[in-house]
Amino acid sequence: MKIYLILILLILVVHHPLSSSTDVCTFYQVQTKFINPAGKTIGTRFTPPEGFNRVKLSESSFAYYLRHLPLKEHGAKVNYFDGREKISNHVYEAVVNLPIGNKDLHQCADAILHVRARYLYEQNRKDEIQFTFTNGFVASYTKWMEGNRIIINGNNVQWKKTTSPADNEQIFWKYLETIFTYAGTLSLSKELKAKEIANLQIGDVWIQGGSPGHAVIVVDLVQRRSDGKKLFLLAQSYMPAQEIQILKNPTNAALSPWYEADFSNSLQTPDWTFKKDDLKGF
Repeated sequence: MKIYLILILLILVVHHPLSSSTDVCTFYQVQTKFINPAGKTIGTRFTPPEGFNRVKLSESSFAYYLRHLPLKEHGAKVNYFDGREKISNHVYEAVVNLPIGNKDLHQCADAILHVRARYLYEQNRKDEIQFTFTNGFVASYTKWMEGNRIIINGNNVQWKKTTSPADNEQIFWKYLETIFTYAGTLSLSKELKAKEIANLQIGDVWIQGGSPGHAVIVVDLVQRRSDGKKLFLLAQSYMPAQEIQILKNPTNAALSPWYEADFSNSLQTPDWTFKKDDLKGF
């Protein structure tokens, strides 16, 4: 009986369609064939499909910053704000190596506000760092650096001078936590400008404002010279607060984690489905 079963298994392996052009190991690597495990950034971890090339970027641009976001080592798990691991491997392909704090604040829109603010901070464009709360209050980092803090009393929000002027990573992070607390998908969707997908670029955001709402950001883009076809990578945070992750493509395992820009009506991500006209930009 054992010999009989072994013969059957050998026949199945020999005649399995996989054996005609590839081996079993290659088959199971389909979802990771565009990954360079040694890559330390988005731009070096993920390789373009054949025929596609990365668009050239100015080193001072937001797009360049996103493409060069640091990644944790290949295979790392996403951590929640409390240190627990997000084991859901069908969602993400890599983890961005940026702090998220230890409070349940760094969620979907907050991750986008985070990378945008950190980019401006590192470019020494601190006077451009400002975001709008859900109630319409505008919170600028310039006023925060001057020693002003935001005082909230019911629906009344105002600045009050409470400390000496200063600027460092700790002060910057306290500002960000305040933004994460009082801004979200609803306020961010109002701040961003609607875009046509034909003009898609790195740094653009698919967003649906509300409770619940969700937002994902384009962190890299490649283009095929022959016909201009674009592919892109997406990143998100989610609930509860968690590290930023590079998303898998749930509708095309052979292309994942790349997404096609010429999709028909909806953009399906692991956690959310967006419409074409949900695309916006800074």
